[in-house]
Amino acid sequence: MTGPAAPDPDPARDPGLQPERTRLAWRRTTLACTVVAVLAAKQAVHDGISVAGVIATALCVLVWLGFLRVAHHRIQAVGSTARPAPMSVRAAMTATACTIALAGFAVAIVV
Repeated sequence: MTGPAAPDPDPARDPGLQPERTRLAWRRTTLACTVVAVLAAKQAVHDGISVAGVIATALCVLVWLGFLRVAHHRIQAVGSTARPAPMSVRAAMTATACTIALAGFAVAIVV
């Protein structure tokens, strides 16, 4: 006796709302990164503009722009086809590095 037949891996895939949820998740994450970058920049120049504050603000903006670029490309990829290509390792590493850097900036500014 044989087991049940394996289902067809792609029988006219119906993604349902999954692409929309993914786009919304990327947008929420981008918004959270934007808030962190703005608050970090505000805190860096809170006691007056200094060289260190300007450098910290520039680094926050640079990291935020990197994350924004990755998120924008991923949002477009998810919305362009029924089955988007997997996220590249480079894009995933960039998003991870930007997130860790923004978290590090937040900790450094608070402490």
